[in-house]
Amino acid sequence: MWLMTPFGFFSTVKKPGDDHLTVRARSASDLDRLRADYLPQLGPTVEGAGTDYPYRAVVGGEAYAEALAAIARDIDYANFKSEVSRRMGRGRSHIYSEVWTALLEIEREG
Repeated sequence: MWLMTPFGFFSTVKKPGDDHLTVRARSASDLDRLRADYLPQLGPTVEGAGTDYPYRAVVGGEAYAEALAAIARDIDYANFKSEVSRRMGRGRSHIYSEVWTALLEIEREG
């Protein structure tokens, strides 16, 4: 699952044979913010242990589900990209906007 938030971007998977989820990120700071604000149970950030994402950490599924619920409860902004810009800066907002633009293809696909 991809999760784009005003404080970070995450890719979360459950690898075969694991009892936990692996939360992956392109920025270690994103994992730090997730851990500090919503998910203190998130394990330590590991660098360079995978192929697609340079940073990752593990967590139990229930703790992750509770964190997602808390993230949803904290939505208090009218425009996502503006909130990203306010919290993370224009650079991150621009990156998210490029993803948003690419996802327009879904409309064309039907």
